[in-house]
Amino acid sequence: MALILSIETSEKTCSVALGNGYELIGTLEISDEKSHASMLTVLIEKLLREKDIEINKLDAIAISKGPGSYTGLRIGVSCAKGISYALGLQLIAVNTLQSLAQGFIQSRYLRKIKLENNNLLLCPMIDARRMEVYRAFFNLNAESASEIEAEIINENSFEEILLSDIIVFFGSGAEKCKHLIQHPNAIFADGFRPNASYMVSIAYDIYLQKKFESPAYFEPFYLKDFITTVPKHKTLTL
Repeated sequence: MALILSIETSEKTCSVALGNGYELIGTLEISDEKSHASMLTVLIEKLLREKDIEINKLDAIAISKGPGSYTGLRIGVSCAKGISYALGLQLIAVNTLQSLAQGFIQSRYLRKIKLENNNLLLCPMIDARRMEVYRAFFNLNAESASEIEAEIINENSFEEILLSDIIVFFGSGAEKCKHLIQHPNAIFADGFRPNASYMVSIAYDIYLQKKFESPAYFEPFYLKDFITTVPKHKTLTL
């Protein structure tokens, strides 16, 4: 067994979870994107205190590595690297979309879907602004069935795949584009968000495989470059 602290900050909800092996011990979250920087360490301290566990008793720390919010990922990764480096803990990186797929498999959502067709794919989506999403396909074992991509969604998206497979779309990206994808094999599940509790089993598998990251050199998986913009009302005219 291994005592692992998991951190999820890739979207609006900031959450932490404690796992002992594959068992979830406890989890806390706060849904306010602007509070990640101020509340992350508070959540960690509160969870450890509630479970009467000293931070130096941890075996590893796991971070949701992305894709997702640039700022959120920076905050989470910086915190995880700092704790890992300071306490000499192993650092584990968990793919955010795989974590979403794992959580969906464990959730009540999938139980509502009739699995009469074996050709079923899970497609977690994270909002990447406008009509772009970060997405990937996974099977019902949360194993990757495609590359992770940033994709602009339109009415023809996934048309060929939907001819042969049922696709369950979920996550913040799915909610904004469900009106575009009108196909009988497309299923949408609303209200599903990343949570650190979904990371527990994946993080422990990575721990057993000893696939650790360097606290000094690890960087989030942004998928695409971050581009800053200047608000129109602040633009200077010459």
